Amino acid sequence: MTSTAAYRLHVVRPGALTTVQDAGRTGWAHLGVGRAGALDAPAARLANRLVGNPPDAAVLETTLTGCAVRPDGTVVAVVGGAGCPVTVDGRPVAWGAPVRVPAGAVLEAGPAATGLRSYLAFAGGLVPDAVLGSRSADVLSGLGPAPLSEGDTVPLGDPAGCVPSPAAGPVPWPGAPAELVLPVHPGPRHHWFTASALRTLLTSGYRVSPDSNRIGLRTEGPALERSRTEELPSEGVVLGAVQVPPDGRPVVFLHDHPTTGGYPVVGVVPEHALAGAAQAVPGTRLRFVRA
Repeated sequence: MTSTAAYRLHVVRPGALTTVQDAGRTGWAHLGVGRAGALDAPAARLANRLVGNPPDAAVLETTLTGCAVRPDGTVVAVVGGAGCPVTVDGRPVAWGAPVRVPAGAVLEAGPAATGLRSYLAFAGGLVPDAVLGSRSADVLSGLGPAPLSEGDTVPLGDPAGCVPSPAAGPVPWPGAPAELVLPVHPGPRHHWFTASALRTLLTSGYRVSPDSNRIGLRTEGPALERSRTEELPSEGVVLGAVQVPPDGRPVVFLHDHPTTGGYPVVGVVPEHALAGAAQAVPGTRLRFVRA
């Protein structure tokens, strides 16, 4: 689908990883197409609400180092999610509340001070061409817009009809977890692990690994022992699946996860609990608890 842009965003500084994300690409998993979408979905929805967009409008998702963009028309924008300094042409402006960005001015979301992922919503939303019903970038499959680079442009939708939410007081943005607690249901292959391993999963302390990304939250901690060691044929995996690779450390699949895998899934974390995983910085304490 080709969209008509009202304005365009020019990428001045893309940061470590900035992508376009909406509510994701649902309904295609049976064809091997993953969901993608904003990792911290509640934060993306709140940012959209504050600028008067539908909750599933496309936004920018930054990772750790923020980004800077320059619209070629005056727009209303919100930077939320991970806490960070926000400036317009170098002047500090509000984080987590609507701000007016004049045409040609640079809106910058600085490095995350708390959490990992900030969300930049613009009245009218971002309108790059949709792929299979979503404008989201999937960094594993390559579907959707590529991660932003310096000099890229992103089309903005028509802001007519968008009514920014009045800031009557502080908006309760969820913060980054000091300790990430993930409820977990038994997975389809939990019986491939020893009873001791299942106790270890639910009683031991883990930490978020710096190797985590949009595909999965990797962990550091005790390995889980398998009771069966034969090769597992590839089978479908869902969002929140806790897969255990050969090193025994659980990996929680996030929105860009593969649709099949060859390692056993010991548990599944409900989707509502995954937003905290999106903002958990490396080294954050992590516990799995029975759902």
